[in-house]
Amino acid sequence: METAKAVIAEVKARGELTIPKKIREMSHIEEGNVVSILPVGDSLIITPKILELDEARRQLRKLLKTSGLTVEELIEGVKEERAELFKEKYDARKK
Repeated sequence: METAKAVIAEVKARGELTIPKKIREMSHIEEGNVVSILPVGDSLIITPKILELDEARRQLRKLLKTSGLTVEELIEGVKEERAELFKEKYDARKK
């Protein structure tokens, strides 16, 4: 991962802290992501924490939006793909 210079940021009244865009991009932190905050002495380490289910939902929403598929079409495609993989795996064993 590329490194960035230290920056100064202000903590708002409700404890909100804005992470500069360049740092968010380098760390792959997007709106709605959860981060882990680890206190170390008088410092804080902030790291992205990817929640697998939330990330899967985000990826599915992106896929549906960019592909123009409906949920039903996506599910049907998954069923077809699963059937093909099953056939490949178990037909190969019969030979």
